[in-house]
Amino acid sequence: PQPSASAYSATPTWDRELSKGRRGRWTRNTYAQGVPHTTGFNHIATLTPDLDRFADWYQRAFGAVVTFRMEAEGDHPRMYILDLGGGAALNVFEVDEASILGDRRRIGRRGAIDHFGIAVTSLAELEATRERLVALGADIGEIQSLGGDTWSLFFRDVDGMELEVCAPIEV
Repeated sequence: PQPSASAYSATPTWDRELSKGRRGRWTRNTYAQGVPHTTGFNHIATLTPDLDRFADWYQRAFGAVVTFRMEAEGDHPRMYILDLGGGAALNVFEVDEASILGDRRRIGRRGAIDHFGIAVTSLAELEATRERLVALGADIGEIQSLGGDTWSLFFRDVDGMELEVCAPIEV
């Protein structure tokens, strides 16, 4: 049963359970309109000109595991699904580099999805991730605080796509 609207404030509040790396629960501070019918993202689909290189890089950087492989068939390109943990995955399609539209290095020119953020559980894990990215030769920024509740690190992956790794600021 849906709680009455009066039980909720009109302002969303981030549930601290989410920031501890667990699936969140809706609290009295969620939305007056009710709760979403979804549980979050299942996957993000992305393109690469070299699927094996991409999968290897994400395995070394984040411990991603290839859980599905599909060879090119008809007009469907070769594809891997990489498990990033926590129910999140990358569905990666191998395409000719010339068919990847946009400029992966410029905001607003990267296509419909500008970037995605990969979650880690703590600042210590974010720092360890940064070290792995540096060892892999990634173009990388500095760890910074966003909004007072999130640590953020921007980097470019093996294909030059700007991405982000986020961790909760523990209080």
